[in-house]
Amino acid sequence: MQHKLAFSEPEAAKLAGIGRTRLRKEIQQGQLTARRVGKRVIIAADDLRAWLDNLPKVVRPDAV
Repeated sequence: MQHKLAFSEPEAAKLAGIGRTRLRKEIQQGQLTARRVGKRVIIAADDLRAWLDNLPKVVRPDAV
């Protein structure tokens, strides 16, 4: 089975577990790289993974 190389905005938002509005905000702020193909905006799988990997980690007080 082949893995997708890129996702539409709705697909990327769903995979990341965030809303489309938040996804667009991350793109507009330059935090998440997106590409345009004609009128369509796509997010490469590698860019989505890099963005997720660079999000701040949560440290729970009870884990300290």
